[in-house]
Amino acid sequence: MEYQHWGKLIRDRIEKFGDRIAMRYKDEESNKWIGVSWNEFGLQIRQVSKALMKLGVKEKQSVAIFSQNMPEWITADLAIMSVRGISVPIYPTNSTSEAKYIVQDSEVQVIFVGEQEQYDRTMELIKEVPHVKMVVVFDKKTKLTDHDKSMYWDEFIIMGKNSGLGKSFDERFYSGQFDDLATLIYTSGTTGEPKGVMIDHKNISSVLVSHDKELNVSENDISLSFLPLSHVYERGWCFFCFHRGIEVYFNRDPKQIAEVMKEVRPTLMCTVPRLYEKIYSGIKDKTAEASPTKRALLNWSVKVGEKYYNQYQMFEKKVPLGLKLKHRIADKLVLSKLRGIMGGRINFTPCGGAPVSREILEFFHSLGVNVKVGYGLTETMATVSLYGDKNIDFGTAGNTIIGTEIKIGENDEIMVKGPGVMRGYYKKPEATAEVMKDGWFCTGDAGRIDENGCLVITDRIKDLMKTSGGKYVAPQKIETTLVNDQFIEQIAVIGDCRNYVTALAVPAFGPLQAYAIQQNIVFDSIEELLANSQIIEFFEKRIEELQKELSRFEKVKKFTLLPKEFTIEAGEITSTLKLKRKVIQEKYKHLIEKMYKE
Repeated sequence: MEYQHWGKLIRDRIEKFGDRIAMRYKDEESNKWIGVSWNEFGLQIRQVSKALMKLGVKEKQSVAIFSQNMPEWITADLAIMSVRGISVPIYPTNSTSEAKYIVQDSEVQVIFVGEQEQYDRTMELIKEVPHVKMVVVFDKKTKLTDHDKSMYWDEFIIMGKNSGLGKSFDERFYSGQFDDLATLIYTSGTTGEPKGVMIDHKNISSVLVSHDKELNVSENDISLSFLPLSHVYERGWCFFCFHRGIEVYFNRDPKQIAEVMKEVRPTLMCTVPRLYEKIYSGIKDKTAEASPTKRALLNWSVKVGEKYYNQYQMFEKKVPLGLKLKHRIADKLVLSKLRGIMGGRINFTPCGGAPVSREILEFFHSLGVNVKVGYGLTETMATVSLYGDKNIDFGTAGNTIIGTEIKIGENDEIMVKGPGVMRGYYKKPEATAEVMKDGWFCTGDAGRIDENGCLVITDRIKDLMKTSGGKYVAPQKIETTLVNDQFIEQIAVIGDCRNYVTALAVPAFGPLQAYAIQQNIVFDSIEELLANSQIIEFFEKRIEELQKELSRFEKVKKFTLLPKEFTIEAGEITSTLKLKRKVIQEKYKHLIEKMYKE
């Protein structure tokens, strides 16, 4: 494939695939998956494009999408780019104030929204943002409160169909340039106000080119989309799937992912570590409750799988006949059933966004689930490095993808150069200058290149803590170690300028309550349960055991159990589920100080 304007490439695919199914969504009334053909997809893109022009959206003007995943999301996205506009995604979970900042900063002209929740927030924010011309609503069940400033998606498409702007649209479409700004993706803002990452069509195209060379996929594959399209990761993956003619199922509610995986039985799926942590924890819970015979069978099967996949197949070694026979038995009795949790047909699953522990990676590869860990940022159009299919080192983030360069700078900072690197931060030349050095993007992550050329991530430079004893501590390393436990849901490590490391831990309440009942511990509330001395001792032992491989100065010495999860709504985590450390430390200051006074 040659580098190409994304809108034009999609039109090529529409002509190529015609009546084939491009994507599917679940109809809430019939509870069935409905297919949308490439021809239907293309016609909707065209009608929405003309409707945008009818509203007066000009070249290089911004249009926002504030919605959960659905086919309308990606259709609107492509229509915006097709009229040479700038697509601005907003997370469906963003608050009114967060959405307002993005809409104001990018000077949005039109906003596409998903459901009632996003609509209500949008109608509130546009009272103070005069440049928004129209709000277009995807979900028909949404109640509109202002018909002069809002309309339904179906009405918008009819407006485009009757616009009489077919010739004008074609002229604008074909005038599209390779260096047109395609999208502004606002970072989560863990350390300050969000920054609009400027991604052009060359950035998008470069991702498609590199992934063509890196990934073994076919038009017969099926991908399940459940991560937010608002994030570069899922969106870039969907772009790749459409580019390759892969059918995409859009899951609207991420909470239903467990059931949807079994329904759809995808062969590909963009994932994050938390999905594997949840599945792994669930398997461990059920194993602990199983009879000794079943427990022994599962442990034996996983050991056989670990040897078969991780010691022979992965390194292209000939598998001994005895191991082949054992694996057939293990696969039939146990491994295939565990793969069935994810549908049973996974070829591979790209996984990124946070560190994944070696223990979990080895486990899933032992089952025959190819988890392709990668590293990337919004500023690099996602992927910078990626696992191959063979010779994987689970302690790394894989090899640098084709067409991209990585080097290690001062303070072990990872620096990236390549066609996927952003143009800069929108209207923030000073912030751009801080991270762009002689054509290299400074990631803010610390790492090294190992003897096999693989990238090893050590931590976020800005997150590195220094104890009062002068020892540097990487909190993500400790958090990844601890959160793998089936009884720990979330954890925030504290220790900067302190004489030892502490943590705020959110238990996995379901398993913990089950354990308490099993131990005959009586409690009337979660707060009472967490204050129980037997439960505190239980966590002390588990945390100590989990930390046995850590250095003494890295280990969590004291912890506090919290009765509620960190949430996006409370401002404690970002839309990509990263901890807002400053917010957490300020909010729980009294609990933190108590751990250092006792």
